[in-house]
Amino acid sequence: MQFQTLGLKLEGMDRSVRGYLEELLGLFPVVAILGPRQCGKTTLLDSIAADGWTRIDLERQADRTRVERDPDLFFRMASGRVAIDEAQELPSLFPALRVAVDADRRIPGRFLLTGSVSPVLVKSLHESLAGRMAVLELGPFTALEAHGEPAMPFARSLGTIADLLSLKPRLTETQLHDSWLRGGFPEPWLKGSGRFRELWCENYFRSILDRDLPRLAPRLDVQRFRTFVQTLALASGEILNQSDLGRAVGVSQPTIRDWLQLCDGTFLWRHLPAWDRQTAKRLVKHPKGYVRDSGLLHHLLRIRSVDDLTAHPRMGHLWEGFVSEQILSQLAHAGVAVRASHYRTGAGAEVDLVLEGAFGTIPVEIKYAETGDPRKWRALKGFVEDHDCPLGILVDNGIGTRQLDDRIVAIPACCL
Repeated sequence: MQFQTLGLKLEGMDRSVRGYLEELLGLFPVVAILGPRQCGKTTLLDSIAADGWTRIDLERQADRTRVERDPDLFFRMASGRVAIDEAQELPSLFPALRVAVDADRRIPGRFLLTGSVSPVLVKSLHESLAGRMAVLELGPFTALEAHGEPAMPFARSLGTIADLLSLKPRLTETQLHDSWLRGGFPEPWLKGSGRFRELWCENYFRSILDRDLPRLAPRLDVQRFRTFVQTLALASGEILNQSDLGRAVGVSQPTIRDWLQLCDGTFLWRHLPAWDRQTAKRLVKHPKGYVRDSGLLHHLLRIRSVDDLTAHPRMGHLWEGFVSEQILSQLAHAGVAVRASHYRTGAGAEVDLVLEGAFGTIPVEIKYAETGDPRKWRALKGFVEDHDCPLGILVDNGIGTRQLDDRIVAIPACCL
């Protein structure tokens, strides 16, 4: 199914995560798709759970009543496969789901769930369905998906320098900057206009503040939390000091810690812990993070055009968050398990993103401008040498992939 908007072709049904989802359905009795509201989970569910599936939407009262009356009876009577949208709306279904799975654990792909509020759903899933399910995270469109390119070249090339050097541009610089400005939520792309995007973002935040967060934190001071989110947007891409944040908002450090967990759990904020492996160097231990969707972030910062964006005094931090999210979303959609962190020494040496997985430890430095000056990537090279990494990656806006050193590769963001 294709959509046309401002000359761009969006393939709303063809998400890069689809292949990984189908793989999980062939292996596990239960698969849960977690992600923020309105990122495309239901659309993906519709494309997978068609003929032969029983479909339940727990935000529809009739469906909720049907399951809530007797969850065990519902699962016993359900024929074939069952897909349940917004499963966090009814935590009581999970014990019954475990019983249904255990009735015949040999059959994979029997239950497909979606959920928007991660802390509630993940707790219930792990308590009731440990060993019986796989969890898949779905975010908004990546820049590639938004422009009809659902393949994931970077995620499939991460292992070797030769594979990374073979990457070719998949987007123009104009397309990449457009995605950076707009973010990845599907509806603002489909409707097109900047005015609609502004109104949509404001109503999206209102929905989270008025609906989701009060259920997770019933005593939440919504007005002060709104101020906190605005302050957090200004700190996007920076090292976070919870005490400083607390003083800025007027709440205690424990409250800031809880609020950061809320933002991370509802997919508003990407938490990046400090890299903590043993090293002779003194490390900064504070975490950092960023608002995950660049469109929502730019709405909070009142950035309305690419010109506004590239002239912004914090443009480098905004670019770093956008590129980091493109990388981590690709890896998640490809089913590549990764631990992500950031690295900074007390002397100021910094690496924006450290990826750890089956491929080893790979540091990533993110720059907006192309640079051939080795001083600009000295910290990256030092990290590779100190920790014997297979390679290090510099992401910039240069022309073509380049090998800067024996184990340092430069990749234009258009090639990710």
